[in-house]
Amino acid sequence: MDPPRAAPLAHIFKGTFVHSTCTSPMVILQGHLLGVEESGKIAFFESADGQDKLVKKWGFKASDIQELSNNEFFMPGLVDAHIHAPQYSFTGIRGNLTLLKWLEKTTYPVEAEFKKIDFAEEVYTRAVRRTLKNGTTTACYFATIHTDAALLLADIIDKFGQRAFVGKVCMDINECFPEYKEATKESIQETERFVQGILGKKYPRILPIVTPRFGLSCTEELLSSLGNLAETHDIHIQSHISESKGELRLIESTFPHYQHYTELYDKNKLLTNKTIMAHGCYLSDEELDIFKRRGAAIIHCPNSNISLKSGLLNTRKILNHNVKLGLGTDVAGGYSVSMLDAIRNTIVVSEVLHLNCETGEKGLTLKEAFRLATLAGSQALGLDCIIGNFEVGKEFDALLINAKASDSPFDLFASDHIEKLISMACIPVV
Repeated sequence: MDPPRAAPLAHIFKGTFVHSTCTSPMVILQGHLLGVEESGKIAFFESADGQDKLVKKWGFKASDIQELSNNEFFMPGLVDAHIHAPQYSFTGIRGNLTLLKWLEKTTYPVEAEFKKIDFAEEVYTRAVRRTLKNGTTTACYFATIHTDAALLLADIIDKFGQRAFVGKVCMDINECFPEYKEATKESIQETERFVQGILGKKYPRILPIVTPRFGLSCTEELLSSLGNLAETHDIHIQSHISESKGELRLIESTFPHYQHYTELYDKNKLLTNKTIMAHGCYLSDEELDIFKRRGAAIIHCPNSNISLKSGLLNTRKILNHNVKLGLGTDVAGGYSVSMLDAIRNTIVVSEVLHLNCETGEKGLTLKEAFRLATLAGSQALGLDCIIGNFEVGKEFDALLINAKASDSPFDLFASDHIEKLISMACIPVV
């Protein structure tokens, strides 16, 4: 009896691959072969020394191999675990405001306009196109309170082929801009409609995510109902936590019967192993222990934290508590849609904290920040069994980097080695 034939291959690549593993923040593998099945999954990833063995098993010819040049390498697609799609329309406009004033003066008035479906379509199309252009193959999006516009965002993402979580924003409190909020029951009902609408489409790469904006914009009734809804559908949750000191003071006065911000979410079933919380600049050790027990993730948004003067997250502290940690651009609090900017600023913030002696440990390395933007981001979103690195069986979600492309933001020299090429590509001089 003949042995079963291996699945047909769509691609075979040979060259340099860079990715992270659970044991190493960055692994550089030169002279490797990677095969991709027609389904898009990685069939094999081995040293080219074993090519003859692979040919016998998979039945491909040497002429089928696509060989990379010495100036090229593959890396996993970047994971932006926190981005506001509607805010792309005013990226870079901060007016020297802090978080709460920025929401009042800039964010809420613009987001209210997304009830106009034509406006939403234009902004969302450009936002998704731009994130993809910057190498973001997976994103976790906030939309607005408008259900139909949020459903449209999912359609646009699907059209472009990006992987994403999409959330219809929920908020039934907005004292500073009352035109932009929902009635409590309406928010719950519309979120249910949104979730059913996304699940009903059976998108190959898009899932709904329950999205209370943050503690100050939601009543306890809404928070509790959203926690129950997420539990019923077994779906993800995203929000913001401990972003700025001003926000924290208001949380303490608004919800005095909770010990801290984390308990507000936890007691309302919003802190689970499918929860992604952005920022977390001022979380206590006790709160981080709760995050660890629940399996919830924190998303570091360094550009936004600096730009809105919110705070500096001690990423070493998060990692030392064994809490899942990913990176986000947080557009438009952050002024760049590039995850390479997030990598760069993650390193800078970590070094600043070290220099100011706020932590006795060294700042994060490029390799560690690289893992946060790839594998760790996929772990934060619960997608690490599908994407994040080049393990066999995962989808080939990858970026082909050509360091000598005509529009490359940096220059290479004859003496440059592969490590410098990768470093320059991950922290481009722009």
